[in-house]
Amino acid sequence: MPEPELEGLTNFLYEMGLLKRYKRTGWMIAGIDNPESIAEHSFRTAIIGYLLAVMEGADPAKTAALCLFHDTQETRIGDVPSVGKAYVVTAPNPEVTADQVAGFPAEAGQAVRELVEEYEARQSLEARLAKDADKLECLIQAREYQAQGHEDVPPWIETSAAALQSPSARQLADACQQVPPRQWWKAFAESYPKPVKTVGRRSTEDRSSPAPRPDTSKPEEAHRA
Repeated sequence: MPEPELEGLTNFLYEMGLLKRYKRTGWMIAGIDNPESIAEHSFRTAIIGYLLAVMEGADPAKTAALCLFHDTQETRIGDVPSVGKAYVVTAPNPEVTADQVAGFPAEAGQAVRELVEEYEARQSLEARLAKDADKLECLIQAREYQAQGHEDVPPWIETSAAALQSPSARQLADACQQVPPRQWWKAFAESYPKPVKTVGRRSTEDRSSPAPRPDTSKPEEAHRA
């Protein structure tokens, strides 16, 4: 067996794999049968957070890290949708994180705890941008479900947009509500070179040697020859 501290890190990494399987349950209320996973949400949240930090003059790497760890506690407490938060009380995220990293090497455990505590406190610019990224990702996902024909997602779009604080996040939210989710693909498809028709052409292998000429001689002429 590895050293106890490495074993603790390894257990945590296996535990984080649950985020790839646990679903974002709030979307089921909107009629989405197979909604995104928590890991999928966290991935794009980190990308959004990085870009928001660049736009707002904050630390992009720090913001992205805050985004990556903002829902890691849900391996143990699950994803409680907004409709259930008035009835279900869970341990605070920093407490859950402290239990998750209890077997870590000291420096690694402290680093993760500090990230989660900073995100929850919302005192730093990076933490506020990470929260904006969380809300903006929800808005974008709702727009994608809306484009797929789900009609009950406007409340997710409206509440997410209303919660945004930074100017850059609000501008991006406005843009996301105007630009269709599939526009990037349509623009790419229209600019992509059209395939060349090859009807009637022989393959490369066929062109390597001349095609055999058909024998048009009559049987009796061939015999006399």
